[in-house]
Amino acid sequence: MYRPPTAEAEIAEELAAVRPGLLPRYAAELPGARAAVLTRLWRALAHEPLPWLTGRVPGPDGLSLRLADGRTLHGPHADPYATSAYVTAVRLDRERYDDPARLMTALGVPHASGFAAELAGSAASLALSRAGADHPKEWPAEGRGEDWEWEQRVVDGHPYHPNCRFRPGFSAADQLAYGPEHGPVVGLGTVAVPAADCLLSGDWPAELRSGERLLVPVHPWQAGHVLGRPYDAWRPARPLMSLRTLALPGGPHVKTALSARLTSSVRDISVSSVQAAAPLSAFAEELAARTDGLLHVTRTLGAVTAHSPDLAAVLRESPQVYAAPGERVLPVAALATTPLPDSPSWLAALARLTLTVGLRLLELGVALEAHGQNLLVILSADGTPVRLVYRDLADIRVSPARLARHGLTPPALADRLVTDDPTALRRKLFGSLVAGALAGTAGSGPALAAALEAVLPGLPPTPDLAALYEGPLPAKALTLMRLSPGRGGDVWTTLPRPCAARFPVTG
Repeated sequence: MYRPPTAEAEIAEELAAVRPGLLPRYAAELPGARAAVLTRLWRALAHEPLPWLTGRVPGPDGLSLRLADGRTLHGPHADPYATSAYVTAVRLDRERYDDPARLMTALGVPHASGFAAELAGSAASLALSRAGADHPKEWPAEGRGEDWEWEQRVVDGHPYHPNCRFRPGFSAADQLAYGPEHGPVVGLGTVAVPAADCLLSGDWPAELRSGERLLVPVHPWQAGHVLGRPYDAWRPARPLMSLRTLALPGGPHVKTALSARLTSSVRDISVSSVQAAAPLSAFAEELAARTDGLLHVTRTLGAVTAHSPDLAAVLRESPQVYAAPGERVLPVAALATTPLPDSPSWLAALARLTLTVGLRLLELGVALEAHGQNLLVILSADGTPVRLVYRDLADIRVSPARLARHGLTPPALADRLVTDDPTALRRKLFGSLVAGALAGTAGSGPALAAALEAVLPGLPPTPDLAALYEGPLPAKALTLMRLSPGRGGDVWTTLPRPCAARFPVTG
């Protein structure tokens, strides 16, 4: 017999001890958090190639999914680009389910029990995030705002992942202390490691050196739960969207190793990524110079590892350095939380800017992972998108053949970053930018379609643009990946074409 997941009760019990005043808000947020996770799960059920679904039948009152065992799952029509929590309940045969974890348990498919626990944790943590977040919705009264301020407005996490707020290993106290949506100040520490035992890429500042030792910045959670060793206090910092990257006051961003699985991935720092950090950063500057000033790439100032993914750090300049007076820089993911011009032409301007840059780099031979966290937009004083900033080069894809055609030579890279396969390159860019950043900003299929139909005809015709016009849109099969624990790497699905425009055929 099904027993309700304990994640909600566990967080409530912890809150009673560490923040009892938050309990009423937490309880009030739980139904909405379940609906938000259920909506993300329903998107996956409607569009991912799940092997135990044998048919999808749209009808006048919604969508019916046929299971291999003969049961039928029924819910509303699924908009794969919607970000509102429009799915409050679905029916499995005659039983109604408003709890995503309970639904997944009832489905009883392979690996359902583990995924159900993740969904329960995601909904409970999302309710806590919403209960503890108290950020203004308007622009700062003066100035452009701190870089961390915009990042901390993204309370709900990934707009399409059912595990949008899943943080295994983080107690309620940990989430309140380290989750960016709660607005904490985190005291970073350092661990001293003999320089001879470290791999260093780029420069390392004097304040992080002590004689023959390098001082490696560490996150306090990592020090306590993974490293199990003391550390020296260093500097206070503000966590950004990724939680493990923090902004130092008036200084750079610090990417720390955080060996916990957040959403789907363990957030450590590989030795190979440290080794490639400085040359890849220099290469990215060369690429950005070919975008007519529309793109900046944050420079990696230095990266170090004690030859361990658990003890490593990267120093990266703040995107704020690329903003002129009166301009604001914010992650694309934060746009949905910020009052901007409610106009199809504004969204079209964002689509035009991002696609112009993304397709230009793809033609040169680099596919950015341009989701709403990595991609930032510079807005003029009146809110017009004018330039882009990209950060974190750890998961781009690079085509040596395309680069060679344009006289470019990449640095030595890990094999997983290198491919000449056009499908793999287009998946990386379109899956992150169109199905991710732009869709999440648009908030619905019709809004995304209107923006693309206004922009695509004016872009330079290339084979990559033709693929975006003519085929279904690639997206990561996020739920199938969680239900396939023995399967490595990304798994992809396709979403319905978001617009009806056709690629122009010239004589």
